Amino acid sequence: MSTIATAADSQQPAADEQRQAGERWMPASWLSGWKATPTALLSLGAVTGGGLLGSGFDISGPGSVLQALAVLGLTVGIHELGHFLAAVTRGIHVTKFSIGFGPTLLKWQGKEVEYSLRLLPLGGYVAFPDDDPESPYPADDPDLLRNRSLGDRTAVITAGVLANMALAFAICVVQAGTVGIAEPQYRPGVKLGEIKEATIAGRAGLRQGDVLLQIGDLEVAPEAGSVGKVVDKIKANPGRELLLTVDRQGEMLSIPVTPAPTGSDGSGRIGISLAANADFLRIKPDGPIQTLTLAAAEYADLTGKVVKGLYQFLSNFSDTVSNVSGPVAIVAVGAEVARSNAAGLYQFAALVNINLAVVNILPLPALDGGYLVFIALEALRGGKKLDETLEKGIMAGGFLLLMTAGVSLIIKDTLTLTGLGSMLQ
Repeated sequence: MSTIATAADSQQPAADEQRQAGERWMPASWLSGWKATPTALLSLGAVTGGGLLGSGFDISGPGSVLQALAVLGLTVGIHELGHFLAAVTRGIHVTKFSIGFGPTLLKWQGKEVEYSLRLLPLGGYVAFPDDDPESPYPADDPDLLRNRSLGDRTAVITAGVLANMALAFAICVVQAGTVGIAEPQYRPGVKLGEIKEATIAGRAGLRQGDVLLQIGDLEVAPEAGSVGKVVDKIKANPGRELLLTVDRQGEMLSIPVTPAPTGSDGSGRIGISLAANADFLRIKPDGPIQTLTLAAAEYADLTGKVVKGLYQFLSNFSDTVSNVSGPVAIVAVGAEVARSNAAGLYQFAALVNINLAVVNILPLPALDGGYLVFIALEALRGGKKLDETLEKGIMAGGFLLLMTAGVSLIIKDTLTLTGLGSMLQ
């Protein structure tokens, strides 16, 4: 989704900068948008279907955090580079290209474009001079973005999404050709992640590393969907005691827990994070053809999971909205992956890129897809543009909602990751 990065060293809010400078902003990325809209990192939690946060992640280890930030920076950079190259290769005027938001680290003034690298790699933007009162270009300049054909504007808007999808495939190719593609070999049960003492699970005596073999009458089979089935079982039994059978390093234990009703729907929770109980075999290709074949299969699998997760989120919003995570949680997940399995960073990077692309193409205000809707309406009207005030109002409203959601998720993620959330409850 989207968020506007600051456009000046004064760190004045981006919305004020845009209004004063009169610049037209292209899809930027707080992990994407157009004109007054960028892209937000709100999306990944929704797309994964199960949420990125369990009971918290250990975010110690600056090296792994930097690796996760580098992945996000690359994702944002490629997205914005797609918009930028699509514009300049068509001769469309561009005034600024920025990766990141916040204080400026590096800045270089080119012949027409100001290039900058900013402190936080969770955003970026491409700025156009279309509405700048100090623009050296006349209002009827054919190389202003707004004066270009429907086809040119469509190409510029979709370029960010296409760049992310292309990068995701390239990552899968590199993964297949180096560390290989991981194929899970499932075993009975699901693994328990970090468990905080203040949670229901912690008080009941469950520990990180336990393997949950049975919960109530549900025997956890060795299959891909086992985590989801356990989650559904817990959510469906608020206030009712469930007997858990766990394997703790070969010792079989029976532990009763009673899920507490939470959220607007009153679904049960006990405060655990789960992972599949599986070993991963690395399949390495014999040659370039098999490399591409394995990469294509992995790419299709990840894309399918993202689309399926997003569909489940949108079709069951009330039950899944709590799974949405923001940039803080996504960095934490990336850091966790980097510590536990460096090869997993390939899949994490591909997944983030696919997620960003899929979410940004949705026909919602302040996203790339929202602007494509306006272009489609213009085409249906025989090339007659929509009222600019109406368009800006819709996009500004969408951007405000994204900003509000983004700030809320950052607070939520921080409270969850630090354990302050359970203390406040």
